[in-house]
Formats: sequence, structure tokens, C-alpha cells
Amino acid sequence: MDSLRVKDEVVLALEDIKARDIEILDVRRLTSLCDYMVIASADSTRQTKALARNVEDRLSRLGAPLHGVEGMASGEWILVDIGSVIVHIMQPSAREYYNLSELWGGIPAVPHRAAANG
Repeated sequence: MDSLRVKDEVVLALEDIKARDIEILDVRRLTSLCDYMVIASADSTRQTKALARNVEDRLSRLGAPLHGVEGMASGEWILVDIGSVIVHIMQPSAREYYNLSELWGGIPAVPHRAAANG
């Protein structure tokens, strides 16, 4: 599965559980670690965990490789590694503190196909 499709499926999984402020960073020119980083906010530990599980479930059903999940114990910041896409699900205080968008060079967000098509 190509990274664009993985990115779009991640966003759909996040939208299913009402993630807020979904941001997509194209990091292909900055790192060979992944192609995209998806950052989303959740209002509670319960929601961050539900979002991470929904991303895992959706991508697993599609056969995308899941390399790991970190942060489920605390739920403040959960990272889901899908190889070409890394997902950061954060509570607002952690997202503001770490400011990953600026850390990764303030790269403009890229639209996902689902939003562009409907």
C-alpha cells in the first residue's frame, strides 16, 4: 500500500473517532524515516487510546504493516508507526508543549484525498 493511501486511511480512522486539529506533514525531504507525519488532538486519555486502536484496526484490515505503538499506558501522547506514516495522537497540553509542526520545519499541511474528494 502506498504512503498516500496509508495517510488517507489514517485520517479517516482519526475522523471516525472525532479527532481534532488533524495535521499532515510531508517530511519526505527531511527524513528517510517516513513520508508523512499525521498529528491529531484528543480531549482525554480514553479518546487518545480509542483513536490509536481505530488507526491500528483500520490499517490492519487493509494489510498495512504496523511496526509499533508507543504511549498506550499513559495515553497523553500515543505514537502509531505504520512505516511510511507515523501518527502522533496527543492531548492538547502535550501537543502545545512539543509543537511537532514547528519542530519538523513548519512544513505546510497537505490535504488528504478524503477531504479533497468530499
